[in-house]
Amino acid sequence: MIYLNPLKCGLTLGVLIGIAHIAWSVLVVLGLGQEVMDFIFRIHFLGVGFRVLPFDLTTATLLVAFTSGVAFLLGYGVAVAINSAVEREA
Repeated sequence: MIYLNPLKCGLTLGVLIGIAHIAWSVLVVLGLGQEVMDFIFRIHFLGVGFRVLPFDLTTATLLVAFTSGVAFLLGYGVAVAINSAVEREA
């Protein structure tokens, strides 16, 4: 029987998403954010209508904290749902 530890799943997803947003913040602070965003939109056949704002440490901290928290809740919830579904099938 499969069992997912909800805490570990939440932490894993939260950390991964947090690292991705730290990487984005680093790109912004290095002045590469706009170029990366333009490239990503272009390879998806989208016109760029957004501009990257100047780096702000408070905003970057909120970005990483908020997205990591949401990802933790998502990972936790998915693990609980999978565990519940597996228990019902057994």
